[in-house]
Amino acid sequence: MTGADTDRPNVLWLVQEDVSPRYGCYGDDVARTPNIDAFASEARRYENAFCPAPVCAPSRASMMTGLHPPSLGAQHMRTDTHDVAGLPDSYDAVPPHYVTAFTERLRQAGYYCALDSKTDYQFGEPFTMWDRHADGADWRDDRRDPDQPFFAMLTNGATHESGMWDPDEFEPHGRAVSDPETDPAAVDVPPYLPDTEPTRRALARHYDNLAHSDAWVGEVLDRLAADGLAEDTVVVLTSDHGEGLPRCKRWPYDSGTRIPLVVRWPGRTDGEVCHDLVSHVDLAPTMLSLAGVDPPRYLEGAPFLGPDATTREYVFATRDRYDESYDMVRSVRDDRFRYVRHYYPERPYVQHVPYRNRHPAMRELLRLDAEGGLDPVQSRWLAPTRPAEELYDLRADPHETENLADDPRYADVLDRFRDALDDWRERTGDRERAAESEAEMRDRIYPDGEQPTTAAPQFVPNAPGNRGTETTDGGTFEGAMTVSLYCPTQGASIAYAVEPVDSENSTNDAHWRIYDGPIRLEADDELSLRAKAVRYGYAASDVASATFRVSDY
Repeated sequence: MTGADTDRPNVLWLVQEDVSPRYGCYGDDVARTPNIDAFASEARRYENAFCPAPVCAPSRASMMTGLHPPSLGAQHMRTDTHDVAGLPDSYDAVPPHYVTAFTERLRQAGYYCALDSKTDYQFGEPFTMWDRHADGADWRDDRRDPDQPFFAMLTNGATHESGMWDPDEFEPHGRAVSDPETDPAAVDVPPYLPDTEPTRRALARHYDNLAHSDAWVGEVLDRLAADGLAEDTVVVLTSDHGEGLPRCKRWPYDSGTRIPLVVRWPGRTDGEVCHDLVSHVDLAPTMLSLAGVDPPRYLEGAPFLGPDATTREYVFATRDRYDESYDMVRSVRDDRFRYVRHYYPERPYVQHVPYRNRHPAMRELLRLDAEGGLDPVQSRWLAPTRPAEELYDLRADPHETENLADDPRYADVLDRFRDALDDWRERTGDRERAAESEAEMRDRIYPDGEQPTTAAPQFVPNAPGNRGTETTDGGTFEGAMTVSLYCPTQGASIAYAVEPVDSENSTNDAHWRIYDGPIRLEADDELSLRAKAVRYGYAASDVASATFRVSDY
């Protein structure tokens, strides 16, 4: 069977957690990634792909919306903080009222959209984003027509940061083993981390987990091929952000923001390598463009693939409150240099993050710092203060250890990046949003301290004799008619279910369809309509129900 015509391809996302480009196809000799490498031989491998935030929830918010985290109010990691004294109570970020996930627009265009497990967007879990969201969900579930195009997003957590922990001490969120199969002596330890046995064993565990995730990639691709869908499906393999090592995850350097991105588009890609800059904010407009859906003008990304593809000069990244500790860092990168601006230069880089402190490499950093055993590169990250600005030449210094911000030979480069960051902050509104504290933001979006609730939809019968007034319970009407749905909450997305009145599922398991125009009823139709609405960041509305009957005319 096939899934879509060539103008409306299926799309499958395979998303790993906490992964930098440590695949064989990216030149890593230690990696055991045969499935990914074979996939890359038929795909386009992007050498310069980046996330807009080096931690999962803000980054995933951007992946789904095409906006940077501060533009969504989703820059803090994470918003469920009620168990930490002194931080604002838990809240869901409330994006601007006109923002919806790109999957909702795909659904309106006729795509079936499925999500396997993980959400983590920070603005709640709007039910309108997906036709199906469940463990194990994929393209096989509930499609009304086998030729209906689909978008499916599957996540694998084997490579999560916690998979590098010593499992004898801490229970990992991901997959961890006591004795790694990868030889710890074979791994390459970056210069900003101590080259000790615990660090090497942690990295060896990460390579084992990459191999485990590679097997998962192979299984999913085999399943796609067995269903006869491989030739009709664009497959995107990426990660939510960089790997979970100290000074990588949570930090807007290449080590925390550079991600793998491999895209197979049958008939359009053939193992080539692309050096263009790409950001996660470009994913949403790219997917819409491939589906023939005009991307909304408010997006901060642009298509990087397909007929509307463009190139970008810079990618941007942010760091704000991550876990228990507040910070504010902004960063911009081009194809050679990275500029980093610290808004708290009087504070140390390393702040209180208990979760990160479980990592063996972090524990080694802290131990050796106390003993005076770190070299100058390693000790710099544990210094009591930090520079206001950093500038790195990534061609000469890929690990970003030699700060050139005070070097007069790079004064023009520094000024260019200062201007680029200032311009981006102005264009995106980051200057104003970042000036608002998290507590002030929560008070603004949660009036009286409570999460707003989306108003319940109302039904408007468009029938002879009706003057366009709404109804809450339906009725009987003469002549062909339509029913419009209305929700007074600004920016709310509405979904509905249509069932015969005698359906056993009339109050339970109906499929929620995205509302995109009046619902038509013909002579002798007798239908029960259910409707529900949600504005992103708000609580979903109650379900409204009404029964409409059209008499014979």
